[in-house]
Amino acid sequence: MVSVVVPIYNEEEIVVQFHEAVACALNEVVDDWEIVYVNDGSVDSSLELLKGLQSFDPRIVVVELSRNWGHMGAILAGLQTARGDAIILMDGDFQDPPEVLPRFIRAWHEGAEIVVGVRRSRKESNPVLAWLFPLFYRVLGALSDFPIPLNAGVFSLMDRKALDSILSMKERNRYLPGLRAWVGYRNAIVYYDRQDRAGGERKLSFISRIKYAMDAITGFSYKPLRVSFGMFAFSICVAMVLEASTLVVSNSHVTTALVVAGAVFFVGGLLFFAIGILGEYVGRVYDEVRNRPLSLISHVHRPQMQITEQPTMAVVPNGGGLNLQSNGQAASKANRAA
Repeated sequence: MVSVVVPIYNEEEIVVQFHEAVACALNEVVDDWEIVYVNDGSVDSSLELLKGLQSFDPRIVVVELSRNWGHMGAILAGLQTARGDAIILMDGDFQDPPEVLPRFIRAWHEGAEIVVGVRRSRKESNPVLAWLFPLFYRVLGALSDFPIPLNAGVFSLMDRKALDSILSMKERNRYLPGLRAWVGYRNAIVYYDRQDRAGGERKLSFISRIKYAMDAITGFSYKPLRVSFGMFAFSICVAMVLEASTLVVSNSHVTTALVVAGAVFFVGGLLFFAIGILGEYVGRVYDEVRNRPLSLISHVHRPQMQITEQPTMAVVPNGGGLNLQSNGQAASKANRAA
Protein backbone atom coordinates (compact mmCIF):
# COMPACT_ATOMS: atom_id res chain seq x y z
CA MET A 1 0.00 0.00 0.00
CA VAL A 2 1.09 3.57 -0.70
CA SER A 3 0.38 6.30 1.84
CA VAL A 4 0.41 10.02 1.06
CA VAL A 5 0.92 12.34 4.05
CA VAL A 6 -0.33 15.91 3.65
CA PRO A 7 -0.20 18.56 6.42
CA ILE A 8 -3.15 20.94 6.22
CA TYR A 9 -3.47 24.37 7.79
CA ASN A 10 -6.28 26.70 6.65
CA GLU A 11 -6.55 25.27 3.12
CA GLU A 12 -10.35 25.42 2.73
CA GLU A 13 -10.07 27.12 -0.67
CA ILE A 14 -8.24 24.27 -2.38
CA VAL A 15 -8.48 21.12 -0.25
CA VAL A 16 -11.28 19.50 -2.30
CA GLN A 17 -9.55 20.15 -5.64
CA PHE A 18 -6.28 18.96 -4.14
CA HIS A 19 -7.76 15.64 -3.04
CA GLU A 20 -9.31 15.04 -6.44
CA ALA A 21 -5.96 15.66 -8.16
CA VAL A 22 -4.01 13.39 -5.79
CA ALA A 23 -6.58 10.58 -6.01
CA CYS A 24 -6.54 10.76 -9.81
CA ALA A 25 -2.73 10.59 -9.88
CA LEU A 26 -2.60 7.60 -7.52
CA ASN A 27 -5.25 5.66 -9.44
CA GLU A 28 -2.97 5.70 -12.48
CA VAL A 29 -0.29 3.48 -10.91
CA VAL A 30 -1.55 1.79 -7.75
CA ASP A 31 -4.79 0.23 -6.48
CA ASP A 32 -4.17 0.15 -2.73
CA TRP A 33 -3.52 3.60 -1.29
CA GLU A 34 -4.49 6.01 1.46
CA ILE A 35 -4.14 9.75 2.00
CA VAL A 36 -3.35 10.90 5.54
CA TYR A 37 -4.44 14.51 6.01
CA VAL A 38 -3.07 16.13 9.18
CA ASN A 39 -5.18 19.07 10.30
CA ASP A 40 -2.68 21.29 12.10
CA GLY A 41 -5.14 23.34 14.15
CA SER A 42 -6.89 25.00 11.22
CA VAL A 43 -9.22 27.84 12.19
CA ASP A 44 -11.22 27.75 8.95
CA SER A 45 -13.45 24.94 7.63
CA SER A 46 -10.58 22.69 6.50
CA LEU A 47 -11.32 20.03 9.13
CA GLU A 48 -15.02 19.87 8.28
CA LEU A 49 -14.20 19.60 4.58
CA LEU A 50 -11.76 16.76 5.24
CA LYS A 51 -14.34 14.88 7.30
CA GLY A 52 -16.87 15.40 4.52
CA LEU A 53 -14.43 14.02 1.96
CA GLN A 54 -13.81 11.02 4.23
CA SER A 55 -17.53 10.14 4.18
CA PHE A 56 -17.28 9.80 0.39
CA ASP A 57 -13.81 8.25 0.18
CA PRO A 58 -12.88 5.70 2.89
CA ARG A 59 -9.24 5.82 1.80
CA ILE A 60 -8.89 9.19 3.55
CA VAL A 61 -7.40 9.29 7.05
CA VAL A 62 -7.85 12.54 8.96
CA VAL A 63 -5.45 13.27 11.83
CA GLU A 64 -6.65 16.12 14.01
CA LEU A 65 -3.97 17.74 16.16
CA SER A 66 -4.81 19.37 19.49
CA ARG A 67 -3.54 22.76 18.30
CA ASN A 68 -1.27 24.30 15.71
CA TRP A 69 2.07 22.54 16.22
CA GLY A 70 3.80 23.83 13.10
CA HIS A 71 4.78 22.24 9.82
CA MET A 72 7.29 19.72 11.18
CA GLY A 73 5.00 18.66 14.03
CA ALA A 74 2.19 17.95 11.56
CA ILE A 75 4.54 16.04 9.26
CA LEU A 76 5.77 13.83 12.11
CA ALA A 77 2.19 13.04 13.21
CA GLY A 78 1.28 12.02 9.67
CA LEU A 79 4.36 9.85 9.20
CA GLN A 80 3.64 8.06 12.48
CA THR A 81 0.05 7.40 11.38
CA ALA A 82 0.70 6.23 7.81
CA ARG A 83 0.48 2.45 7.29
CA GLY A 84 1.83 2.14 3.76
CA ASP A 85 4.84 0.20 2.49
CA ALA A 86 5.82 3.43 0.76
CA ILE A 87 5.05 6.87 2.16
CA ILE A 88 4.88 10.03 0.06
CA LEU A 89 5.17 13.37 1.80
CA MET A 90 3.91 16.53 0.12
CA ASP A 91 2.39 19.93 0.86
CA GLY A 92 -1.29 20.53 0.27
CA ASP A 93 -1.10 23.79 -1.68
CA PHE A 94 -0.32 22.43 -5.19
CA GLN A 95 3.27 23.67 -5.00
CA ASP A 96 4.18 19.97 -5.03
CA PRO A 97 2.35 18.89 -8.20
CA PRO A 98 0.25 15.70 -7.80
CA GLU A 99 1.05 14.62 -11.37
CA VAL A 100 4.60 13.81 -10.23
CA LEU A 101 3.38 11.07 -7.84
CA PRO A 102 3.27 8.30 -10.50
CA ARG A 103 6.95 8.95 -11.25
CA PHE A 104 7.77 8.57 -7.56
CA ILE A 105 5.93 5.25 -7.36
CA ARG A 106 7.50 3.89 -10.54
CA ALA A 107 10.97 4.71 -9.20
CA TRP A 108 10.07 2.88 -5.98
CA HIS A 109 8.89 -0.16 -7.97
CA GLU A 110 12.23 -0.11 -9.77
CA GLY A 111 14.11 -0.54 -6.49
CA ALA A 112 14.63 2.94 -5.06
CA GLU A 113 14.06 3.15 -1.30
CA ILE A 114 14.05 6.95 -1.15
CA VAL A 115 12.83 9.08 -4.05
CA VAL A 116 13.61 12.79 -3.72
CA GLY A 117 11.78 15.50 -5.61
CA VAL A 118 14.35 18.07 -6.76
CA ARG A 119 13.14 21.43 -8.05
CA ARG A 120 14.28 22.11 -11.58
CA SER A 121 12.71 25.56 -11.39
CA ARG A 122 10.73 27.48 -8.79
CA LYS A 123 8.01 30.07 -9.16
CA GLU A 124 8.02 32.49 -6.26
CA SER A 125 5.79 35.56 -6.03
CA ASN A 126 7.85 37.02 -3.18
CA PRO A 127 11.06 38.45 -4.71
CA VAL A 128 12.90 38.33 -1.37
CA LEU A 129 12.23 34.60 -0.96
CA ALA A 130 13.09 34.02 -4.61
CA TRP A 131 16.55 35.42 -3.86
CA LEU A 132 16.98 33.83 -0.41
CA PHE A 133 16.12 30.22 -1.30
CA PRO A 134 19.02 29.72 -3.77
CA LEU A 135 21.35 31.50 -1.34
CA PHE A 136 20.31 29.17 1.49
CA TYR A 137 20.94 26.03 -0.57
CA ARG A 138 24.38 27.29 -1.62
CA VAL A 139 25.30 27.99 2.01
CA LEU A 140 23.94 24.62 3.14
CA GLY A 141 25.88 22.82 0.43
CA ALA A 142 29.09 24.55 1.52
CA LEU A 143 28.59 23.94 5.26
CA SER A 144 27.08 20.46 5.37
CA ASP A 145 29.41 17.71 6.58
CA PHE A 146 27.90 15.23 4.11
CA PRO A 147 26.04 15.64 0.79
CA ILE A 148 22.41 16.77 0.99
CA PRO A 149 20.46 17.10 -2.29
CA LEU A 150 20.03 20.79 -2.92
CA ASN A 151 16.81 22.43 -4.10
CA ALA A 152 14.87 19.63 -2.41
CA GLY A 153 12.23 20.04 0.27
CA VAL A 154 9.93 17.55 1.98
CA PHE A 155 8.37 16.36 -1.31
CA SER A 156 9.58 12.77 -1.51
CA LEU A 157 8.78 9.07 -1.24
CA MET A 158 10.26 6.89 1.48
CA ASP A 159 10.18 3.13 1.74
CA ARG A 160 8.86 1.81 5.06
CA LYS A 161 12.35 0.71 6.07
CA ALA A 162 13.81 4.17 5.47
CA LEU A 163 10.92 5.87 7.25
CA ASP A 164 11.25 3.63 10.31
CA SER A 165 14.93 4.60 10.49
CA ILE A 166 14.04 8.30 10.43
CA LEU A 167 11.28 7.88 13.01
CA SER A 168 13.71 6.11 15.34
CA MET A 169 15.63 9.38 15.77
CA LYS A 170 14.42 11.30 18.79
CA GLU A 171 15.76 14.78 18.08
CA ARG A 172 13.22 17.60 18.23
CA ASN A 173 14.68 20.17 15.82
CA ARG A 174 14.38 18.20 12.61
CA TYR A 175 15.47 19.07 9.11
CA LEU A 176 13.77 16.28 7.17
CA PRO A 177 15.76 16.58 3.89
CA GLY A 178 18.95 16.23 5.92
CA LEU A 179 17.68 13.22 7.89
CA ARG A 180 16.48 11.67 4.64
CA ALA A 181 19.96 11.99 3.17
CA TRP A 182 21.68 10.91 6.38
CA VAL A 183 19.98 7.49 6.58
CA GLY A 184 21.24 6.59 3.11
CA TYR A 185 19.59 3.62 1.33
CA ARG A 186 19.07 3.47 -2.43
CA ASN A 187 18.15 6.95 -3.67
CA ALA A 188 16.54 8.19 -6.84
CA ILE A 189 15.85 11.76 -7.97
CA VAL A 190 12.78 13.03 -9.78
CA TYR A 191 13.02 16.55 -11.19
CA TYR A 192 9.95 18.75 -11.30
CA ASP A 193 8.95 22.40 -11.65
CA ARG A 194 7.66 23.89 -8.41
CA GLN A 195 4.65 26.13 -8.83
CA ASP A 196 3.40 29.00 -6.72
CA ARG A 197 0.50 28.46 -4.32
CA ALA A 198 -2.82 27.70 -6.02
CA GLY A 199 -4.72 29.74 -3.44
CA GLY A 200 -4.71 31.14 0.06
CA GLU A 201 -1.93 32.77 2.03
CA ARG A 202 1.51 31.44 2.90
CA LYS A 203 1.53 29.59 6.20
CA LEU A 204 5.23 29.78 7.08
CA SER A 205 6.39 33.15 8.36
CA PHE A 206 9.79 34.60 7.55
CA ILE A 207 10.97 33.86 11.11
CA SER A 208 9.84 30.23 10.77
CA ARG A 209 11.85 29.89 7.59
CA ILE A 210 14.92 31.33 9.32
CA LYS A 211 14.54 28.80 12.15
CA TYR A 212 14.17 25.98 9.60
CA ALA A 213 17.37 27.13 7.90
CA MET A 214 19.18 27.20 11.25
CA ASP A 215 17.93 23.67 12.01
CA ALA A 216 19.36 22.54 8.68
CA ILE A 217 22.79 24.10 9.24
CA THR A 218 23.26 23.32 12.93
CA GLY A 219 21.79 19.82 12.63
CA PHE A 220 24.20 18.65 9.93
CA SER A 221 27.36 20.71 10.27
CA TYR A 222 30.02 21.46 12.87
CA LYS A 223 31.66 24.05 10.65
CA PRO A 224 30.05 27.05 12.40
CA LEU A 225 31.60 25.80 15.66
CA ARG A 226 34.97 25.48 13.95
CA VAL A 227 34.98 29.03 12.60
CA SER A 228 36.79 29.96 15.81
CA PHE A 229 39.83 27.98 14.69
CA GLY A 230 39.98 29.98 11.46
CA MET A 231 39.65 33.23 13.39
CA PHE A 232 42.43 32.05 15.72
CA ALA A 233 44.78 31.44 12.79
CA PHE A 234 43.90 34.81 11.24
CA SER A 235 44.47 36.70 14.53
CA ILE A 236 47.83 35.05 15.17
CA CYS A 237 49.01 35.80 11.63
CA VAL A 238 48.00 39.47 11.96
CA ALA A 239 49.73 39.66 15.35
CA MET A 240 52.95 38.26 13.88
CA VAL A 241 52.84 40.72 10.96
CA LEU A 242 52.26 43.67 13.30
CA GLU A 243 55.08 42.64 15.65
CA ALA A 244 57.43 42.09 12.72
CA SER A 245 56.59 45.58 11.44
CA THR A 246 57.99 47.12 14.61
CA LEU A 247 61.47 46.03 13.49
CA VAL A 248 61.41 48.28 10.42
CA VAL A 249 59.58 51.30 11.86
CA SER A 250 61.69 54.02 13.51
CA ASN A 251 58.87 56.19 14.82
CA SER A 252 58.32 55.39 18.50
CA HIS A 253 54.62 56.26 18.42
CA VAL A 254 53.95 53.98 15.46
CA THR A 255 56.00 51.23 17.09
CA THR A 256 53.96 51.48 20.28
CA ALA A 257 50.72 51.36 18.31
CA LEU A 258 51.88 48.25 16.41
CA VAL A 259 52.92 46.53 19.64
CA VAL A 260 49.54 47.24 21.24
CA ALA A 261 47.63 46.14 18.13
CA GLY A 262 49.71 42.97 17.91
CA ALA A 263 49.02 42.19 21.56
CA VAL A 264 45.28 42.70 21.04
CA PHE A 265 45.23 40.35 18.04
CA PHE A 266 47.35 37.78 19.91
CA VAL A 267 45.06 37.75 22.95
CA GLY A 268 42.03 37.69 20.67
CA GLY A 269 43.53 34.70 18.88
CA LEU A 270 43.93 32.86 22.16
CA LEU A 271 40.28 33.57 22.98
CA PHE A 272 39.16 32.26 19.59
CA PHE A 273 41.26 29.14 20.15
CA ALA A 274 39.62 28.55 23.53
CA ILE A 275 36.15 29.06 22.01
CA GLY A 276 37.02 26.61 19.24
CA ILE A 277 38.03 23.93 21.75
CA LEU A 278 34.84 24.55 23.70
CA GLY A 279 32.85 24.29 20.47
CA GLU A 280 34.36 20.88 19.70
CA TYR A 281 33.22 19.57 23.06
CA VAL A 282 29.78 21.15 22.64
CA GLY A 283 29.47 19.41 19.27
CA ARG A 284 30.23 16.06 20.83
CA VAL A 285 27.71 16.65 23.61
CA TYR A 286 25.19 17.56 20.90
CA ASP A 287 25.84 14.22 19.20
CA GLU A 288 25.20 12.36 22.44
CA VAL A 289 21.97 14.27 23.11
CA ARG A 290 20.61 13.62 19.61
CA ASN A 291 21.37 9.91 20.07
CA ARG A 292 21.41 9.14 16.36
CA PRO A 293 22.37 5.51 15.61
CA LEU A 294 25.96 4.92 14.52
CA SER A 295 24.86 2.76 11.59
CA LEU A 296 21.74 1.46 9.88
CA ILE A 297 21.41 -1.98 8.29
CA SER A 298 19.89 -1.95 4.82
CA HIS A 299 19.89 -5.69 4.07
CA VAL A 300 21.01 -8.90 5.74
CA HIS A 301 22.17 -11.31 3.04
CA ARG A 302 22.17 -14.91 4.19
CA PRO A 303 23.45 -17.93 2.18
CA GLN A 304 20.81 -20.07 0.55
CA MET A 305 21.21 -23.40 2.37
CA GLN A 306 20.31 -26.47 0.34
CA ILE A 307 18.83 -29.20 2.52
CA THR A 308 19.62 -32.67 1.22
CA GLU A 309 18.77 -36.07 2.63
CA GLN A 310 21.49 -37.10 5.06
CA PRO A 311 22.51 -40.77 4.64
CA THR A 312 22.06 -43.05 7.63
CA MET A 313 24.71 -45.59 8.38
CA ALA A 314 24.19 -49.35 8.51
CA VAL A 315 26.41 -52.07 9.97
CA VAL A 316 27.32 -54.66 7.34
CA PRO A 317 29.23 -57.85 8.28
CA ASN A 318 32.54 -58.31 6.41
CA GLY A 319 34.19 -61.58 7.30
CA GLY A 320 35.69 -61.17 10.70
CA GLY A 321 35.01 -57.43 10.85
CA LEU A 322 32.35 -54.83 10.31
CA ASN A 323 31.95 -52.10 7.69
CA LEU A 324 29.98 -48.91 8.12
CA GLN A 325 28.00 -48.23 4.94
CA SER A 326 25.14 -45.97 4.06
CA ASN A 327 21.73 -47.52 3.68
CA GLY A 328 21.87 -46.82 -0.02
CA GLN A 329 25.15 -48.69 -0.42
CA ALA A 330 23.89 -51.63 1.65
CA ALA A 331 20.70 -51.87 -0.38
CA SER A 332 22.62 -51.81 -3.66
CA LYS A 333 24.85 -54.68 -2.57
CA ALA A 334 21.88 -56.67 -1.32
CA ASN A 335 20.14 -56.29 -4.68
CA ARG A 336 23.22 -57.49 -6.56
CA ALA A 337 23.51 -60.47 -4.23
CA ALA A 338 19.89 -61.44 -4.84
